[in-house]
Amino acid sequence: MGAYSLPKLAYTYDALEPHFDKATMEIHHSKHHQAYVNNLNKGLETIDKNLIGMSNSLESIFENINKFPEGIRNNAGGHYNHSLFWNSLSPKGGGVPQGTLATAINSSFGSFEEFKKQFTDAATKRFGSGWAWLVVKDGKLVIGSTANQDNPLMRLKGNGLKGKPVLALDVWEHAYYLKNQNRRADYIASFWNLVNWEEAEKLFKS
Repeated sequence: MGAYSLPKLAYTYDALEPHFDKATMEIHHSKHHQAYVNNLNKGLETIDKNLIGMSNSLESIFENINKFPEGIRNNAGGHYNHSLFWNSLSPKGGGVPQGTLATAINSSFGSFEEFKKQFTDAATKRFGSGWAWLVVKDGKLVIGSTANQDNPLMRLKGNGLKGKPVLALDVWEHAYYLKNQNRRADYIASFWNLVNWEEAEKLFKS
């Protein structure tokens, strides 16, 4: 079982300015995300050997998440969620989606503006730390949010957002506090200038 590693970004830490600042991006990626990777690798070294076979991929961990300790849940989620989040951003992002994703958004939500409103609402109303998501569920697009480092791929007991992630937004305070302090709404508004719709389209089609 190979160790997980911090993925390299497709852009420099200052490439997303003025929307996301360099200092936040550097700390968020090199400190916060790196910590999830380190703790995940350490945690996997200590789990029951019967679970080793399940942990060859993050997806297999999420499929069997209730069999793993909470630390694995938090750190595997943190690694996966952040990896998807970085790819959801681009210095050339923003605007509106094209192609099949645009058609699906219009079909599911009536218009791009309505989708944007609902996604912003999900991100704004997530109490405490967590994530906002656009996912594919049963062939349809669904918006929702998860707490902490949970994600829609986790087979968690009880209610929760389920589906294949297409777009993710981190709404933990560490994602925006240096630039926006407690103004999450300003951070969410900045996010729309950076959305990598090409990557979202790839995830939607795959």
